[in-house]
Amino acid sequence: MAEHHLRKKKLTPFQTIILAFAAVVLAGALILMLPVSSAAGKFTPFHEALFTSTSAVCVTGLVIHDTGTYWSMFGQSVILLLIQIGGLGVITVAASFALLSGRKISLLQRSTMQEAISAPKVGGIVKLTSFILKATFIFEFGGALAMMPVFIRDNGARGIFLSFFHSISAFCNAGFDIMGRSSGKFSSLTSYRSQPVINIVVMLLIILGGIGFLTWEDVYTNKFHIKRYRMQSKVIFAVTGLLILIPAVYYFLVDLRVLPMQERILGSLFQSVTPRTAGFNTYDLTLLSSGGKAMMITLMLIGGSPGSTAGGMKTTTIAVLFANAISVFRRREEPHLFGRRIDNQVIRYASTIILMYMTLFVVGGLCISAIDDLPIGTCLFETASAVGTVGLSQGITPSLSIASEIILMILMFFGRVGGLTLIFAAISGNHPRVSKLPQERITVG
Repeated sequence: MAEHHLRKKKLTPFQTIILAFAAVVLAGALILMLPVSSAAGKFTPFHEALFTSTSAVCVTGLVIHDTGTYWSMFGQSVILLLIQIGGLGVITVAASFALLSGRKISLLQRSTMQEAISAPKVGGIVKLTSFILKATFIFEFGGALAMMPVFIRDNGARGIFLSFFHSISAFCNAGFDIMGRSSGKFSSLTSYRSQPVINIVVMLLIILGGIGFLTWEDVYTNKFHIKRYRMQSKVIFAVTGLLILIPAVYYFLVDLRVLPMQERILGSLFQSVTPRTAGFNTYDLTLLSSGGKAMMITLMLIGGSPGSTAGGMKTTTIAVLFANAISVFRRREEPHLFGRRIDNQVIRYASTIILMYMTLFVVGGLCISAIDDLPIGTCLFETASAVGTVGLSQGITPSLSIASEIILMILMFFGRVGGLTLIFAAISGNHPRVSKLPQERITVG
């Protein structure tokens, strides 16, 4: 009887999402180990291939080896495929193949898809998946075409591959670059910091990918009738705008004031946009002031928006906590945003998410600092980058020990899959309690 029960027990949507991501990471690592994947034609150690695969699938961008010089064209193509799968989400990609082959999608599969892309309801999920695929293709192809003239001018025929690689990497908020051969190892886009086309296109792709497919579907459905937008879409646009504008002004006035005016404007905007889980940089991050680095860490932890290619705690999480704080200050019963009340369950989730991310960020940084005897500030920058799936680095990742690499891999996986997904997957068998314990007052603050 027990055996029959175990056989019948199916994976929950949360467990399916985690296992699917893990399977793709492992498959990617095994392929990247092969001699055909490296430029030198030699085997890559498993832990290095696993780190690269984890970083690609979790659309992070932290690397041990320079992507442009260490990996062969085949290896770079594998990394690009992993980025695309990770950006769209493994479940979305699997559902897309099912749709293209004409197979029917079961209710459980639809439920898993709903969790994977943070959709509000199961109804219309197949239509939404179709919209996601079309939007992704349009944005990525459009971005590649826009950058192609510049990359072809500088790199010849290889510029075509460069255009598509960086367009997909930017839209998926991955931050992987293959500029090492022409601009030097780990250079990212620093050689293009004064080039308006590359800067503007990459920034737009990062923003488009980080805002989320649900928001774009809302815009597509309601066009310019902003009043008809869902409250979530309005929150995302408002918070995204503020998180671009405020840091850009700071970098313009403080960190980048020595640059010529055009570079200063482009650099300020770019350094404001890219920490939101993208991971490209056009400026040497080690030269940033302490305040500039702290600003970047904050942006990395916040990340993008739900149902997007970005990671991090999410813009909506921060908005909900701020709304809750304001309601406490004003002694209101319930917090609200854009004329809508926020459910108490959402506030509990938001509080849990921020506590989990902050704990992982700090504990991870302390552990790496102790293991590799590195300054805590530099380590915290790296762990914020990993858990926020950003990819910006102070340059210490290639020299870290295997133990520290494992810590970063765990943080990257956690950041991409999502804290609540992992928790719900782990405790899926526990049913919520109906009975309530006696209540007693506790003083906080």
